[in-house]
Amino acid sequence: MQAQHHITDPHARGAHAARLLLQANVAYTDSNSGESSHIQRLNARQECRSYVEQALALEPENAGALGLLGRVELDDGQLEKAQLLFNASLNADSEQPQQYANLGYWALKSERPALAEQYFLQALELDRQSAAAFCGVAHAKRLQGQFDVAYLHYRKLLETGAEWASVYSGMLNCALHLNVERADGDLAQDAIALLRQEGLPHQELGRFVGAIIHQQYDLDNASAEIILDAACEDELLILALQKTLMPGAAIENLVTLLRRAIIAEVAQTVELRDPLQRLALAIGQYVDRTGYALAAQEDEERLVTAINDSIQAQLAMADSQDGMIGSLIISAMYGALFHQGFAVQLGQWNLTDWPLALQPVLAASYYQRASEEAIKQNFAEKADELALDKVDTPQAWPAWSQLAFRAENSLKSLMATELRLPTDHLPDTVRIMVCGAQSGQRAMELARYLSDVEVIAVDESLANVAKGTRMAGELGIENVVFWPWSIAQQFVADGHQVHWIEVGRLPSANLTSLSLAALVNDATSSGAVVHLHTTVTEQTRGDQHIRSLIADHALKPDHATVRQLRQLVLASHQDGHWQDLANDDDFFNLGACRDRWFCPQDTSQLKQLMAMVSNEVDWKLVKARDADGHSLATQPVQKQIQAEALGSEVQSLVGQGLSVYFCKRR
Repeated sequence: MQAQHHITDPHARGAHAARLLLQANVAYTDSNSGESSHIQRLNARQECRSYVEQALALEPENAGALGLLGRVELDDGQLEKAQLLFNASLNADSEQPQQYANLGYWALKSERPALAEQYFLQALELDRQSAAAFCGVAHAKRLQGQFDVAYLHYRKLLETGAEWASVYSGMLNCALHLNVERADGDLAQDAIALLRQEGLPHQELGRFVGAIIHQQYDLDNASAEIILDAACEDELLILALQKTLMPGAAIENLVTLLRRAIIAEVAQTVELRDPLQRLALAIGQYVDRTGYALAAQEDEERLVTAINDSIQAQLAMADSQDGMIGSLIISAMYGALFHQGFAVQLGQWNLTDWPLALQPVLAASYYQRASEEAIKQNFAEKADELALDKVDTPQAWPAWSQLAFRAENSLKSLMATELRLPTDHLPDTVRIMVCGAQSGQRAMELARYLSDVEVIAVDESLANVAKGTRMAGELGIENVVFWPWSIAQQFVADGHQVHWIEVGRLPSANLTSLSLAALVNDATSSGAVVHLHTTVTEQTRGDQHIRSLIADHALKPDHATVRQLRQLVLASHQDGHWQDLANDDDFFNLGACRDRWFCPQDTSQLKQLMAMVSNEVDWKLVKARDADGHSLATQPVQKQIQAEALGSEVQSLVGQGLSVYFCKRR
């Protein structure tokens, strides 16, 4: 810095400023590298700031330097400073497409997508080839709910080689909102590309992919012919079976028919020919994801029983692995290998001892279940499962396998920029508690993408606790733990506190000793944030009718009973009484059906929690979002919450799909 004061020649000053700006741009690129840690990116951003401030000391009106400093401020969450710098840059040079694009991204961060679109279009007028501006238009269209237009923009970006993580993520988000009304080869190729792209939450594509397959196989046509060999060559179908759960009675029937066709051929030829193996393996993965919800005919069950007996005999005779691979594939299409009588003998081999193509099925059907069972032994709640048959043991739900894409960030930074809250009182590592069943994926995403947190995920389902623990270990995520409610309650009773609480699916009435409101109150102190949703799912007419049947007939939550209840719904799934239930994604997994019918959410827990946070003396509503993620004025929402706490059902927030954030005052 001292040397700069001695540069008096204007050309020399300009050259030195240009070199500094070049170094700043390199540092800025590093600050946005997905391969760098959050700390590395912060250091690179600080280095960029240093270089650009030196450049501006030499040339205060350098348009490029002003714009770059604006990007740094934008990344730091300083929206007002960023806007002023972008405008100052344009005042110095009005023909900069980059600065209009920067203003577009500023507007997106300011939750003004329509304004953002205008800025991006201005950038494109100056530079028709600007991929950043074109991508910005796609983001703006998506945030305005124009999902079909945004989707085509993302497709165009991929076609031109802009294969950015944000493009794939945006395209996936749009795909979730598209209506597929006819067979479309381009959509099928898009779906294949998304399913092949690593780092995306493929499980979220189930409805989109299922709609495409529904049209391709003409499943609304009762006389449509399903050709087994054609299905074996269908890359989209194979990938969908491997990576998603497709909600829809017609899709479930298609998979059931394909499975029956495979086993019928095997019964006739006593062989699983090579072209069928990939499809059979994919079906094995798929039915595991459904919790083995698919119904089978009596002749299928008899044949599978015979195949399982054959595997048992082969293992007793110490036959080679190769001789039983076909039988294992068939068996895995109908039930978890972990539940079979020969399961213990399979444990003599490691997963990697098996052929590569077979490993995903064996992992899901045997090895992962064995690992999770070992994890369960560490918790007292395991005693509740000891009297159950293996097949009746509750399974984990949701069937997530991949985390959603996020840019790594800091929770304290988000609290300061998004919620406008002070963070000086917070420790270096902020403790988050994710409360409520089905907390696994959300807890893992918080732990992976926030650099300054430790996460406690609390779940009613011991299966979810075990799955989350196993997956955290496999992904190397060390700043998250998964606990049942009993341990979380003891943790709070021992005086430990948390700085952020998220409430997901509500606990069921089975947890008679739990008061969610009391736990939240005891676990938090001044400055803590509580994030909750006002929607209570699983409340369809069909759900209520099923719960009545369970109560009237004292039904037990075993595998066979839940299957029979599902078949009751499927038999009349187009009837108005059952339609909402049969269209729910969760209906297509047996574990999810067990949860919603035998362990339904206790809505009184949410009402008590809402009543507690409605007290403005102790709590302040700092942010509210609608179902589309748009920010709402907090005062009207606060009035509704208070009215509901006073017993006004007319203004009830429950069911409105809001996401609300409260900060504890004292």
